[in-house]
Amino acid sequence: MIETLTSLDEQILLFFNGNHTPFMDEAMALITGKWIWIPFYLLLIDLLFKKLGPKYAALTLVAVVLAIVMTDQICASVIRPYIGRLRPCNPENPIFGAITLVNGIQPGGYSWPSCHAANTFALATLLSCVMRSRKFTTMIFIWAIVVSISRLYCGVHYPTDILCGAAFGSVFGYLALVIVSRTYTALPRMYMAIRKPDVL
Repeated sequence: MIETLTSLDEQILLFFNGNHTPFMDEAMALITGKWIWIPFYLLLIDLLFKKLGPKYAALTLVAVVLAIVMTDQICASVIRPYIGRLRPCNPENPIFGAITLVNGIQPGGYSWPSCHAANTFALATLLSCVMRSRKFTTMIFIWAIVVSISRLYCGVHYPTDILCGAAFGSVFGYLALVIVSRTYTALPRMYMAIRKPDVL
């Protein structure tokens, strides 16, 4: 069973990684990068402030930061070293010879789960819960899926890395929203409980 799943994992990876064109190489290298998305993030922040107002937009951004910190720390610093799965493009991985590298991308380290997938799906899940718009939800999840597919195209992750990263990210995104919202609503009660009575 495990061998069958591993074989399927590799076949799907090689399907996405094995169909290269110069245009797609450039496009996927940009999509999988970080800096290219800064205008997109700024647009999301502007949309949050217009839709929710300053107070709730700021709380949402706090939840976003918490979600990203959780995904990065738990996925990259705890799960990856424990599982120890090599990236497909790692020269020590037996599948390395079949992988096509894009623009010299050859990261080392471990593969499972994908932090790109975890982070993007954390953001998509959290914001979709806040915005409550079908069009926005469709757009943000398409973005998360495209970024995740770029990791397969570039040969730096297996499909199961992406799927598990997306699952972790969705959970952390929702959890961060719950933590921040419950903390915010508890703060006034906590303040009233510890505040000293006014001196007349």
